[in-house]
Amino acid sequence: MRFFRILAKSSSSTNIQNQSSTLFSTIISRSFSKPRSSSEGPSFGIAFDIDGVILRGNAPIGGSPQALRRLYDEAWILSGTFKVPYVFLTNGGGIPESKRALELAKLLGGVNILTSQVIQGHTPFKQLVKRFEKELVIAVGKGEPAVVMSEYGFKNVLSIDEYASCFDNIDPLAQFKKWTTGNVSNQIDTVRSSVCSQRVQAAFVVSDPVDWSRDIQVLCDILRTGGLPGSKIAHQPPLYFANDDLEYQAVFPSERLGMGAFRIALESIFNSIHPNALEYTSFGKPNPSVFKNAETVLGELVNPSPDTIQSANHQIGGNHIFRTLYMIGDNPSVDIKGAQQAGHPWFSILTRTGVFKGKENHDKYPADLVVDTVEEAVDYIFRKEGI
Repeated sequence: MRFFRILAKSSSSTNIQNQSSTLFSTIISRSFSKPRSSSEGPSFGIAFDIDGVILRGNAPIGGSPQALRRLYDEAWILSGTFKVPYVFLTNGGGIPESKRALELAKLLGGVNILTSQVIQGHTPFKQLVKRFEKELVIAVGKGEPAVVMSEYGFKNVLSIDEYASCFDNIDPLAQFKKWTTGNVSNQIDTVRSSVCSQRVQAAFVVSDPVDWSRDIQVLCDILRTGGLPGSKIAHQPPLYFANDDLEYQAVFPSERLGMGAFRIALESIFNSIHPNALEYTSFGKPNPSVFKNAETVLGELVNPSPDTIQSANHQIGGNHIFRTLYMIGDNPSVDIKGAQQAGHPWFSILTRTGVFKGKENHDKYPADLVVDTVEEAVDYIFRKEGI
């Protein structure tokens, strides 16, 4: 099964062939808690989207703290002993998975959340370390994109804030901007001359970009010139997006534009000023491989052994570790579509707390079940599973 899913029009994307399903296998962290003692492990697991399902901004919604506490053995909530294995499966990101786990635990009432339970849109970037480990790469987005990439093992990574600061006047609008988009390293002056003469080998959009005008300008400079802004036209270096979400639910009542919107803007501008169409690779939901990886991680939570990983990697079209896996999400075109494409044993549950607010099911990507909140979704699962 291919890991890469190329999201592009017939004239504007690269075909990535023969990607093995084992591409996800080394993503998994080895620091797992032991689940409750049982002669038979749980027959089901749950994957939760975060924004619009568990949180809105930094505020829990839909009874999410209560719902999550039910997934632990009552006496062992703080120790993290699972009654039901679960993961957070989100296209969001911008900070390391370890930090995200700690933040979620604090926001959701102090339950113990493992780093391995957090699968973010950029988590698959780990699999590209061997290819670009020592090469100069650029990380774009809010939060700590360069820190994320460094923790994955990339040795020569700069945020786009740091990179842009190496080139005088690369952003013609900088003088009119009264804000800052990030902290630039104090050591950047020492590497400035080296960076200006070194070709960027790849660009990674790790999280939602902040300064669209500058980021589009600098990315076009990098991508048009073979990674060396200011030089002549050359072959485009690889470009990777952590997800392709057009919209997502934040604190504002209506949906906000996501990374997919930024990709559309960049692609449209690049294709207008460059003879060849933009080539890129997108990760994240609804890619079925993301759901296959989630199944592997859930299996590790139940039975943390190498055999589980190997078994899960051979589950495509065959037997599965779980009888049912529940995807609880708020975005029909991402969460529900992804679960549908992943097929058995996935069961999709759509909440009305985020992007989807309809009274009935979604027309194009109907879920197996529609509920008002995540707490209602967990209630349904427990009744169905006889817990």
